[in-house]
Amino acid sequence: MAFEQISSIKCFGGTQSRYKHFSTTCICEMTFSVFLPEQLAMGADLQLPVLYWLSGLTCTDENFVQKAGFQRLASELGLIVVAPDTSPRGEAVPDDPEGAYDIGLGAGFYVDATEEPWNKHYNMYSYVVEELPELLQRHFPVDLNKQSIFGHSMGGHGALTIALKNPDKYHSVSAFAPICSPVNCAWGTKALKNYLGEDQDAWQHYDAVKLVKNATRPIPMLVDQGSADDFLKDQLKPELLVEACSAAGMLLGFNQRDGYDHSYFFISSFIENHLRFHHGILSMIV
Repeated sequence: MAFEQISSIKCFGGTQSRYKHFSTTCICEMTFSVFLPEQLAMGADLQLPVLYWLSGLTCTDENFVQKAGFQRLASELGLIVVAPDTSPRGEAVPDDPEGAYDIGLGAGFYVDATEEPWNKHYNMYSYVVEELPELLQRHFPVDLNKQSIFGHSMGGHGALTIALKNPDKYHSVSAFAPICSPVNCAWGTKALKNYLGEDQDAWQHYDAVKLVKNATRPIPMLVDQGSADDFLKDQLKPELLVEACSAAGMLLGFNQRDGYDHSYFFISSFIENHLRFHHGILSMIV
């Protein structure tokens, strides 16, 4: 299937668009959203920094685009913002037979699955890290030497692990209410067991706390967490990430936001901080 535009809407002088294509990594049709800032809409011949957003459980590429309110500042700062889907989709793509929300469709966990029936399609790690940037470079004026990544919940887990495993590709990483240590929570252990099998050594490669402890190269990190988040204690466990970063000497800006929950109301309240954090770092790269 050819690369195809689904929609394009003017927004804060730029354009918010959606595309679909056949993914050779996930072996299915994939969708993603792209915000191009005002400079590009005006025809400027530029290559701009790119910021990837990874969404959480049950989301598609559209949740962040419609609810986070990032476009005004992204247009002002000159950031291309890309939001992929959260899993492969389609009639041939397996889903949880019981319809659970935390495994299968909408719950790719940004890993490369090794277990049946998931391993043919559920390769979201390679899709985000390899295939999507290559596709963007062919169709958009992105500067892949200036990339950063952020996300929410499951997507916060994805952003942290992807950046920590690829510090040569991403200059900064941030997250809202990330699943900080999936090997230590029910969401994470269910997903990792299904996608990667019983060998818990394999799980460690997708656990931000473990990756921080073994990191050989620092990367600037920013995390915001709401104190009224229903998932804070049992699923997210940010204290484990804070402790690991402190022990490893890894730069982490951690903000506990009093009274905020897990929703996009929380994200939209502090999205400006995250955009400015990434822009400040990307703008210093020659």
